[in-house]
Amino acid sequence: MVTKLPKVDVVTTGMGWTGGIVAAELTKAGYKVVGLERGVERSIEDYLHGHDELKYNVRKELMQKLNKDTITFRNTLNDEARPVRDESALVVGTGTGGGGAHWGGQTYRYFPYDFEIRSKTIEKYGEGKIGKDVTIQDWGITYDEIEPYYSKFEQMAGISGEVDPLAGPRSIDYPTPPLKKLKQMKMFHEAAEKLGHHPFVVPTANVSESYTNPDGETLNACQYCSFCGNYGCEYGAKADPIVTVIPTAKKTGNFELRTHSLVTRVLYENGKATGVLYKDIRTGEVFEQPADVVALTSYTFNNVRLLLLSGIGKPYNPKTGTGVIGKNYTDHHTITGAIGYFEEEKFNSFIGTGSLGSAFNDFNADNFDHNGVEFIHGGQIEMHLFGNEPIANNPAPFGTPTWGKEFKKNSLHYFHRNVTVVSQRAILPNKNHYLDLDPVYKDDNGDPLIRVTFDYTAEDHKRNEFLVEKCADVVKEMGADIIDVIPMAEHFGGRFTFQHDAGGAIMGDNPETSAVNNYLQMWDAENLFVCGASAFPHFGPTNPTPTAAALTYRATEGMVQYLKNGGGQLVSATKSKELV
Repeated sequence: MVTKLPKVDVVTTGMGWTGGIVAAELTKAGYKVVGLERGVERSIEDYLHGHDELKYNVRKELMQKLNKDTITFRNTLNDEARPVRDESALVVGTGTGGGGAHWGGQTYRYFPYDFEIRSKTIEKYGEGKIGKDVTIQDWGITYDEIEPYYSKFEQMAGISGEVDPLAGPRSIDYPTPPLKKLKQMKMFHEAAEKLGHHPFVVPTANVSESYTNPDGETLNACQYCSFCGNYGCEYGAKADPIVTVIPTAKKTGNFELRTHSLVTRVLYENGKATGVLYKDIRTGEVFEQPADVVALTSYTFNNVRLLLLSGIGKPYNPKTGTGVIGKNYTDHHTITGAIGYFEEEKFNSFIGTGSLGSAFNDFNADNFDHNGVEFIHGGQIEMHLFGNEPIANNPAPFGTPTWGKEFKKNSLHYFHRNVTVVSQRAILPNKNHYLDLDPVYKDDNGDPLIRVTFDYTAEDHKRNEFLVEKCADVVKEMGADIIDVIPMAEHFGGRFTFQHDAGGAIMGDNPETSAVNNYLQMWDAENLFVCGASAFPHFGPTNPTPTAAALTYRATEGMVQYLKNGGGQLVSATKSKELV
């Protein structure tokens, strides 16, 4: 039996960053919002005494449990997909805060090139530069148009940073100063500058000093304790939805949070979403929540799965190239580079944060001439000081036995005598990489799991070879005595470890090639907004959160316009906020 509840203005399907932003902005505008979250409600008190590497980093306490719900994976259309059951291979957040509770806090912007990648590539190099199976497209929005929303997220989250000299223009500086520059970072900067590059201190949500944001929420100063990625911050020093946007929504009196609420369908009728169907996972009760606006604010996989399960939009067919739901899936999980080992230099490897470090972008986007290489785009060269936890980290030069006397000797000797310089690379979509519903495997409710089809391409390998050489150059210039280059596997092995997944409900200016417009409003359901990295037509060079958040801030303006005007498809051209 389904219990039908009273109608509300807006309902969301998750309470991480995107759900929190929707809740905060719509409730501040005076609308009633119900936030549905399948996990528990968390507060900073739940993070107290959480410096337990085994519990959080190994056993993934804050993550979705894969015996309840997972994905299946295969490399090609001819392979048989299998469920991902290794919790170190798929880390999807659950509970209030979602991925924003356990993220490391790296907050880079994408480049102007990213948002107009197809047209800018063709303009400079010709269409032949784009591989025949590469399905890149412009995003339907420019960097200049999204820039104010990047700034809004940074001001809300208190981002501490140093401006990248090669980045797109900014309307306002970071609200707090960069984190401290440790010894390794100083060496990285000196080496990069000697090589002619443009280093900067990484922008981070690990806030460098006490900060009160425009909504009145206060973040505390980072303690450099190193328990960031996979952990919640007990100091309230990491921007997290539970200390920023969710409290803002609650203060308005217009927000209702319902936890343990698993959304199973978007209800759809006559070109509109009428609400959602959800299940209380404690009691098994099923509810219908009607709403004027439905905002899908779950993770990439879940957003796309809900659309497919609900029959909204045309599923992508890789054989014909038709359809849009599931199209342009990209994965960002292989980060390679070079490790340098030092005999004389010694560092404090325990001090760190989720994004303490330095980087440069001289080989990113189209910041260098691609005429002499067999790929487009590039990657960021970076070094991070996460604070090496002893279970997950046991650095020793390649060739060291994995056990025994020599292993122990090298592990102890090099633990404080190593640096790793890596490259985060752009991942471009391919016609054969997509998301669909698995025909075999189902979840506890009997619904098909999402199936991922993805592998590395020849272009991925060429881009990697180019960039790891640049990483090794930096490590050498830093003075390392031993340099090991981290290899890239021939094929993607199914480790979705960084929670960097994108695509499947991509944005654009054409309903034939995109699922949502640049307000993240579905072409096929005018009151349904799909927020998050599922909207990315390709995966840019770095972490997705700031771009997903910026797009969501813009989407909330579209939701307000939609509700004020009583409906209508928003104009895709970003110069206007009119309705048609």
